[in-house]
Amino acid sequence: MSEATALHKFACPACGAEATWNPGKQALICPYCGTTSPAQLETTPAGDEVIREHDLVGALRQIPDSKRGWQAKKTSVKCQSCQAISVFDAERVGQRCDFCGSSSLVPYEEIKEAFRPESLLQMKLGEQQVRDAIRQWYGSRWFAPNKLKSKALTDTVHGLYIPYWTFDAQVHADWTAESGYYYYETESYTDSNGRRQTRQVRKIRWQWSSGAIDHFFDDELVPASRGVQADLLRRVEPFPTKQLVPYDPGFLAGWVVERYQLDLLSAAKAARGTMDQKVNSMCASQVPGDTHRNLSVRADYSGQTFKHILAPIWLLTYDYGHRSFQVVINGYSGTIAGRYPKSWIKITLFVLAILIAIAIGALVYRQ
Repeated sequence: MSEATALHKFACPACGAEATWNPGKQALICPYCGTTSPAQLETTPAGDEVIREHDLVGALRQIPDSKRGWQAKKTSVKCQSCQAISVFDAERVGQRCDFCGSSSLVPYEEIKEAFRPESLLQMKLGEQQVRDAIRQWYGSRWFAPNKLKSKALTDTVHGLYIPYWTFDAQVHADWTAESGYYYYETESYTDSNGRRQTRQVRKIRWQWSSGAIDHFFDDELVPASRGVQADLLRRVEPFPTKQLVPYDPGFLAGWVVERYQLDLLSAAKAARGTMDQKVNSMCASQVPGDTHRNLSVRADYSGQTFKHILAPIWLLTYDYGHRSFQVVINGYSGTIAGRYPKSWIKITLFVLAILIAIAIGALVYRQ
């Protein structure tokens, strides 16, 4: 990577300060004087000729050095608490981890520069929109302690770009199984009073069946973040990969980026596991009959490709009592997922209200 590229900045044409990407205005804006930078970034979804899918098998052998680095001068630090690796503008001084709030940050020196994302999904939500959304979300959490709603939790909200791998694959799967068909027979029995009775008993008739499916997996997402809780991240998906734009360092100006910590090989294995589960489910849905057993699937994958992308989120991490909580907001769609402390007083009152309602209903029924 050339020195000129590494030191590339987006200077304000008015005061010379470094401009940062503003999601509300979809432009590079000077944070000091408010001037819009004349630098033009590609903000519309790109065609296939720009955002390329890379051959997975070939990449697992070797990722070329020309695909590494951030194309701008960046600083990397690793949190000793949550292990997230944050990448931000070289001039910024990181005081606390944007993911967990810990102050235990140490410089992170890479043996080899990270594989550079070639596309990203733009941050669409501005900070004020996110603050309002979080307040509304907390307001709808009935079991949250009242003290929680009165605290200025949104003061610690951070906008971030997190890493994802995406995988494509064409799969052909042959399956065999035993299909079960229900039928009923009349059975005689003696009841507890010694009387002969009859009843219908369900039986299953088994027979072999087979079939095949063809399916194309398009942009199967595998998160490569360690700083964001995986289950919360899954709950704010999907990220619309059809809206990806080509990578440009201008989009990241002023924003923190998490470096991927799930390498390509591990991500490919995770994607294959997810695809296998989906293929098995699709094959199971094709088995005729009322039920089935001994399903066997033989899948053949071809045309396997991948991309490394960045997705925008807003993250709120806060402590309440002795526990830490995260709230995650999809920076493109606004979908929110999070955890919050529960008030045992409110839960107890709720349970008591239910018990009282049941007791009153029972009294009314008896009368």
